[in-house]
Amino acid sequence: MAHIIVVGNEKGGAGKSTVSMHVATALARMGHKVSALDLDLRQRTFGRYVENRQGFLKSAELTLPSPEVHELPEIDPGTLQPGENIYDHRLSAAVASLEPDNDFILIDCPGSHTRLSQVAHSLADTLITPLNDSFVDFDLLARIDATGDKILGPSVYSEMVWNARQLRAQAGLQPIDWIVVRNRMGAQRMVNKEKMERAIKMLAKRIGFRVAPGFSERVVFRELFPRGLTLLDLKDIGVKQLNISNVAARQELRDLIKSLNLPGVTVDF
Repeated sequence: MAHIIVVGNEKGGAGKSTVSMHVATALARMGHKVSALDLDLRQRTFGRYVENRQGFLKSAELTLPSPEVHELPEIDPGTLQPGENIYDHRLSAAVASLEPDNDFILIDCPGSHTRLSQVAHSLADTLITPLNDSFVDFDLLARIDATGDKILGPSVYSEMVWNARQLRAQAGLQPIDWIVVRNRMGAQRMVNKEKMERAIKMLAKRIGFRVAPGFSERVVFRELFPRGLTLLDLKDIGVKQLNISNVAARQELRDLIKSLNLPGVTVDF
């Protein structure tokens, strides 16, 4: 049965699609069968990323390991029982069709609260929450006092994850392994960075998640999107010598994949 990875955060601009694409492609390059669902049915950033990849590889006459993105199947409304939600059935049908033939199913959630996202979180074996290194983003996880030193209580997204955990427990499923990934961290030791580090450690102990390093702010991620490429593809397209920034970003990806502790995954890049 496939291991389900959900990448979620209700705030936009946290790097969910970049993380999704790099994790999914890294797993595919390591020989795993990976399928993906993009639940942002309007913007479809992750879906567009994979479409760009397919177009570029075709034009360049290249074949590279890639995740397969699938659409949610249509459901006949007439088959629903009173009170049932059609999006629940579309998502569950998609997952059920993909589970037998894949090692991993990666689900990229929209940067807002939707029914699809809520249901997806309850399906997660591994939940990855990218978080910009800012108290503006932190506010989605928890409310904090004016000094930034005291947690006042969980916020809306943490409460949704808690509800998802409760649903899994009621169904007799394994607990969600929740990893908060710190993105766009500055290289320098700054007061905000240190306060964020303390706050995240406090919250991790309080509501139960692990903290993993993410991606620094790098131009390369914006440059790769139009071709649908990731850091691991650069040498395959003829980039013989990676610059220092690209090498550092590749190491960040390696550290991220290792920290996820996914079943059957040995990092070999």
